[in-house]
Amino acid sequence: MQALKQALVICAASAVFSFPLVGFTQSTMDHSKMDHGKSDASQTAPSMSDGEVRRVDMETGKVTIRHGYIKHLDMPSMTMVFTAKEKGLLTNVKPGDKVKFMVVDEAGKMVLTAIEPAQ
Repeated sequence: MQALKQALVICAASAVFSFPLVGFTQSTMDHSKMDHGKSDASQTAPSMSDGEVRRVDMETGKVTIRHGYIKHLDMPSMTMVFTAKEKGLLTNVKPGDKVKFMVVDEAGKMVLTAIEPAQ
């Protein structure tokens, strides 16, 4: 008899705890209404940004650029070092040059994919 009572208590407890979870699961399954945590910046198409070359290191393939706001990365104005996707991108730039450049986030690393003189 004691075993029967314990079984009933376990079944009742299981039922009580499972019903709220079913409702919760169904309410969160409507993905069309969910905010997936994407900001407007992550949905913005990459575009060229303005900057000024501060330093070029051809040996390492790195360039230091003082840049304005980078919209597609939601990155504020600052001076930072970028690694060129290909060292050849840096052959025609020197410190002091005003440039337009493209940078992308590749697994947390900011990679320069294009650079040209500003017009």
